[in-house]
Amino acid sequence: MNAKSRAFCARLGIAHPIVQAPMAGGGSTPALAAEVSEAGGLGFLGAAYLTPAQIGEAVAEVRKRTRKPFGVNLFCGGFERAGAAEPVAPAMLALLARHHAALGLPPPEAPSPQSDPAPAQFEALLAARVPVFSSTFGFPAPDIVARMKAAGTFVIGTATTVEEGKRLAAAGADAIQAQGAEAGGHRGTFAAPFERAMIGLMALLPALADAVEVPVIASGGIMDGRGIVAAEALGAAAVALGTAFLVCEEAGVPDAYKTAILRAAEDETTLTRAFSGRPARGIVNAFLEEAEASGAIAPFPTQNALTRPMRNAAAKAGDVERLSLWAGQGVRLARRMKAAELMRVLVKEIEESRRALAS
Repeated sequence: MNAKSRAFCARLGIAHPIVQAPMAGGGSTPALAAEVSEAGGLGFLGAAYLTPAQIGEAVAEVRKRTRKPFGVNLFCGGFERAGAAEPVAPAMLALLARHHAALGLPPPEAPSPQSDPAPAQFEALLAARVPVFSSTFGFPAPDIVARMKAAGTFVIGTATTVEEGKRLAAAGADAIQAQGAEAGGHRGTFAAPFERAMIGLMALLPALADAVEVPVIASGGIMDGRGIVAAEALGAAAVALGTAFLVCEEAGVPDAYKTAILRAAEDETTLTRAFSGRPARGIVNAFLEEAEASGAIAPFPTQNALTRPMRNAAAKAGDVERLSLWAGQGVRLARRMKAAELMRVLVKEIEESRRALAS
């Protein structure tokens, strides 16, 4: 372990510089977060879609399972037009109607205007005094950051460019998560058009590590010990793995989703707005292709609310053609096992990779 990793682990009270990436929408569970933390890593809850009450319950459940540090992630942007009614194109309603019919659902309806849930969610996190917080799509307001730090919370921001990383560091982030273009799930871009922020991790990580004084956490395509050691060599203090943990027994996605990851290849993921209205990387399926071809995708959060009934029904039915199958480009390296076992394997691979490089 290099000096940066040792300092990061000591600061957070963890044994290994391995973070289980937060995966909102069901992927991360209290069981998964607790198992990773118990094994010496940093488990995370993706709480962006949870109510304040649900956040409190999830945090309490993690604490029942472990006394080790863990984190909670929220979206800090994307509701810039909170309360405004976003139009839904007839073509999207017609497309969804066909998929609803296949699942035995009633015809879709345009969702009501939605307000930003973050202010109430922040209060729930502050009340829970979580050890670690991370943000995606931006950063909390200065007063929220100050209150979190006063409560002893370690604050992480997500960056997809060096400029975003600099902004986060200046705003008080204790660490920056560098999200490479390879990463699965939603892009955290907030300071530029996302098309210009599709920077591969190998290019982004060393540049960002040189540009900021706070620790940098590498994410995007890392699936095993080789990737972790490579990230350390490029300046990372720690790494965050999402897809690798998504196929673990404790992850909250359907078995059909896990099987889709295990069967996928690196060229079978793509960036899409089809399911949520925001760019996210996932495995290509029927709804994704049809929605992109329609040219009728609504903005976030309207599209997210519009597709939710279909996605919920598809999850229950094990229908992978209508699920948002978020996954990174490292899918071919996914291994299905319990989270604690994956942590043991990763630590062993790290040691083996370091010995190989030293020989």
